[in-house]
Amino acid sequence: MRITFYIYGMIQLGLMLIVLCSCGEDEMDEKTEDVIIYAESIVLTAEDLITETQRQIEVAFTPSNTTDQSIEWSVSDPSLADISSAGMLVAKKNGSITIIGTAKDQGTISGEITLEISSIDEVSGKEIEVTTGEELENALLDVEPGDVILVAGGIYNMTARMVLNASGTVSDPITVMTNPEATERPVLDFSVQDENSSNQGIQLKGDYWYFKGIDIRKAGDNGMQIKGSNNTIEFCSFYENADTGLQIDDGAADNLILNCDSYYNADASIENADGFAAKLGVGSGNKFVGCRAWQNLDDGWDGYLRGADHVQTTYENCWAIKNGIMKSGEVGGGDGNGFKTGGSDDKDLSHHATYKNCLAVGNIYDGFDHNSNRGAVILFNCAAYDNGTNYNFSSSNSLASLEVKNSVVVGTTGSLNAASKDISHNSWQDGLSATSDDFESLDIDFLLAPRNADGSLPVVDFMKLAGDSDLIDAGTNVGLSFHGNAPDIGVFEKEN
Repeated sequence: MRITFYIYGMIQLGLMLIVLCSCGEDEMDEKTEDVIIYAESIVLTAEDLITETQRQIEVAFTPSNTTDQSIEWSVSDPSLADISSAGMLVAKKNGSITIIGTAKDQGTISGEITLEISSIDEVSGKEIEVTTGEELENALLDVEPGDVILVAGGIYNMTARMVLNASGTVSDPITVMTNPEATERPVLDFSVQDENSSNQGIQLKGDYWYFKGIDIRKAGDNGMQIKGSNNTIEFCSFYENADTGLQIDDGAADNLILNCDSYYNADASIENADGFAAKLGVGSGNKFVGCRAWQNLDDGWDGYLRGADHVQTTYENCWAIKNGIMKSGEVGGGDGNGFKTGGSDDKDLSHHATYKNCLAVGNIYDGFDHNSNRGAVILFNCAAYDNGTNYNFSSSNSLASLEVKNSVVVGTTGSLNAASKDISHNSWQDGLSATSDDFESLDIDFLLAPRNADGSLPVVDFMKLAGDSDLIDAGTNVGLSFHGNAPDIGVFEKEN
């Protein structure tokens, strides 16, 4: 009998301990959810710039799950190099430079690295200041590697298409930029041109050019057509042109279009003008970063191929807004897609497209459009809202592969077909469903706010996650930076 009571007592004691442990775990989980993990140290890594003029600085946090992994950047000598808010170092002169990265969470933990820059040719070109259209035309046609054309603010009435055949070098690009003393942007106005397929504003055939802070409007065809390679176009705008604002084709490869806007482009036939395009015979390695395309008659971005195959194009932090709607507010006769991933005459060519943190909103037809592209398409942390159809990847002439992760759709998702698919951790899966309650705002007009002084995208509330959204920490690691225990679903990471 004593043994029986003893065993019974031990069982009761065990049950009590289990209950107590369970309660402790629940209380611990509740506390853990509210814990902010601060940076304890930062390590910066990068290689010296021996042949390159740009270098991405990599960051490793300790602990690795630091909640806020955003960085404030600075350099020891701005005359040697600039550094972007994303940690991209751009060399100006040779020398030794120290890069400092400070964690924004408390502003007290920093890391630094010293790099040697030896990629800049010390034989610099001439500096040319221009104030009139004639001076600019003469300067553009008489440049050499290393030359810098400083363009005063104001309107330049351009008389004809400018064909730029000269090339810079990796260490001595040809630069065309707003004069630092200017109080307004320079606007190259080509309204004298008739609408004609040979009347581009600027046709860039050369390599290693760098344009910054220049607006191009009212050309008879493309505002700028790039046929050269390794060019950088930064903080420029293309608007009211009679065809695509900026188009890359004819084998052009490895061009960077950074923080540019293209809008209100429309042709007289009311059916064929895009914001941006890497299309037709375009080469590989072109990249759009931080760009916006809105209210273009046809598509925000067009990747249609003719004469090229297995082309790779990358889009990062790009916004396609209200395309298919003209400046007047009327619906035009174009396709009205946000991002047209590809397509071809015989529906057999492959345009491999990667989209990271891209938005397609308010477009008349498709947000992300298949158009019989036979390539591989990747969408990481993208968003679609208020499009005619948010995703249209059809089963006819389907993609070779489609990978969609950490992406959000408000409304009906649409079709996601491909020969091979990897689709997970999105807002319409795992019992999730994105609604207006998940976001601080769904006001599309916020996306058209003025850019920051450095050309970067405006900071807006549109599609930023509300504090109680189920989309926070619901994603999977795809190699993009994130806060918290896992990536959020959507374009913008919740910072706190």
